Amino acid sequence: MPRDFKRTDRVADSLKKELAQLIHRSMNDPRVEGVSITDVEVSRDLAHAKVFVTVIGKDNLKEAQSAMDSLNKAAGFLRSSIAKDDRMRSVPKLRFFYDDTLSKGQHISDLIDRAVSEMNSSPDAQD
Repeated sequence: MPRDFKRTDRVADSLKKELAQLIHRSMNDPRVEGVSITDVEVSRDLAHAKVFVTVIGKDNLKEAQSAMDSLNKAAGFLRSSIAKDDRMRSVPKLRFFYDDTLSKGQHISDLIDRAVSEMNSSPDAQD
């Protein structure tokens, strides 16, 4: 009987929760304020993890670059903190990436809203 929930998924979920707590609780860097972890992808061999984050109030990578730099520099600290707190045999190497899906989704939503309002305000729409 195959498992419905792979080990990589369990590790990714655990890392997501632990990292969110650590970033907000242990990092005293003002550049990481407003960081939200959106997803974690762990490699099959559990050696590497891609951590996708958004930064509240920053709409693109250029604006969030200082937070990304800070997170990637603190990756070793975060990894060792997780190793101390968690019961994982080994903690994957962490790499942080900016996730722009929220800003893209908001942009698409704005375009749809604008198109609907233009359709409703046109004279042909009242027929």
